[in-house]
Amino acid sequence: MTQARTPSAAARGNIELARVRRFLIEAISQAFESNPPPVRKRREFATQVLQQAYQRTRLNLPETLRQQLFRDVLDEVLGFGPIQPLLDDDSISEVMVNGPDNVYVERGGKLIKTDVKFRDDEHVLQIIDRIILPLGRRVDADNPTVDARLPDGSRVNAVIPPVAIDGPSITIRKFSKDKLTVEQLIEFGSLTPEMAEFLRACVVSRLNIVISGGTGSGKTTLLNVLSGFIPPDERIVTIEDAAELQLHQEHVVRLETKPPNLDGRGAVTIRDLVRNALRMRPDRIIVGEVRGGEALDMLQAMNTGHDGSLTTAHANSPRDALSRLETMALMAGLEMPLKVIREQIASAVDVIVQQSRLRDGSRKVTYITEVAGMEGDTIVMTDIFKFEQSGIDENGKIIGQLKPTGIRPLFSERLKVAGFDLPPQMFGALSTNMLSSHQPPGRRRRR
Repeated sequence: MTQARTPSAAARGNIELARVRRFLIEAISQAFESNPPPVRKRREFATQVLQQAYQRTRLNLPETLRQQLFRDVLDEVLGFGPIQPLLDDDSISEVMVNGPDNVYVERGGKLIKTDVKFRDDEHVLQIIDRIILPLGRRVDADNPTVDARLPDGSRVNAVIPPVAIDGPSITIRKFSKDKLTVEQLIEFGSLTPEMAEFLRACVVSRLNIVISGGTGSGKTTLLNVLSGFIPPDERIVTIEDAAELQLHQEHVVRLETKPPNLDGRGAVTIRDLVRNALRMRPDRIIVGEVRGGEALDMLQAMNTGHDGSLTTAHANSPRDALSRLETMALMAGLEMPLKVIREQIASAVDVIVQQSRLRDGSRKVTYITEVAGMEGDTIVMTDIFKFEQSGIDENGKIIGQLKPTGIRPLFSERLKVAGFDLPPQMFGALSTNMLSSHQPPGRRRRR
């Protein structure tokens, strides 16, 4: 007959510490219920109750262990439990909870498994509720997915059973407190000074730009940087699912979508906001991301005098971005021939900027591509700048070069009219033959 194992001293200590932690959490929770403090004094009040409750336990823990216990209790009561230290760590850009025992972070472009753990699935669900309930959102078996935003602007997605087979999941894209500058992107090697100057010229000259890229590639960061080039005397309307853009211009109107009420009504979508923005006399419309039928409304806005619009789209290459725009425009539900939609895209979009996260975790602008018009049923595209990979070093870092292709864009005259007479050297070695070859039939002449 096998005898039951006696818990070790360390295990007994952990069990006892867990009991103390639960006692302290319960003491603060009861104090909050009986005598709710003002929001601004919650931490001060909780700390006072915590110290009093700890004294009642008559424990004499080592100072480092006591401080850690106090931090854990306050994080559980006032923050987001075990993941609060990860949210406080500025070096972490994303937090991923795959059930109670598997918590990952992204740091420096790499995924790392942490030693953070929740008690059980119920504990994860409690943290999800703490995130979404103040926002009037709900998640249950009938609505098992939810998008939300933390008070600091970080984006949250939560999924629970029955959709999440292995238990509730939380994904948090952290909100950067400090807006990256174009100089920092150049320093990081995300783009070159020439590419940055070219993009600044495109923004100021009111070209319509789509930033394309995969999840976590840095599209919103680049959109933030490009929006910083917009002159301060222009009226900007931003449209987002969750407000992330950090524009420093004075005349900005920020719009954010609204989920449906508990009865399933009252939703305000990106498409609703794009249509409404057209009645707000915008000089620029910036859509955080197009995902559906709003793409058609955006294209029509670009084609009807709202030049200089900026948006992002999920795609892995500039050509894929055009296909995505076609698909999303079809989602608008209007019976339009594909060729007509392509003509709308070719006429509306001037530049596609491809943002990529490479295998070594680095993020780069891998293409700046001109949408040059239609040739038959095909949209003509021309790469102006691109990233050419040449190898991988001994540390796994990708070796390559961001360089011009040698082709000057057809909209160069528009840039010149706006005051940007960019030198030929910016685009690499140019020749008469190269320039003359870049003249697709049916090139539109607009604006």
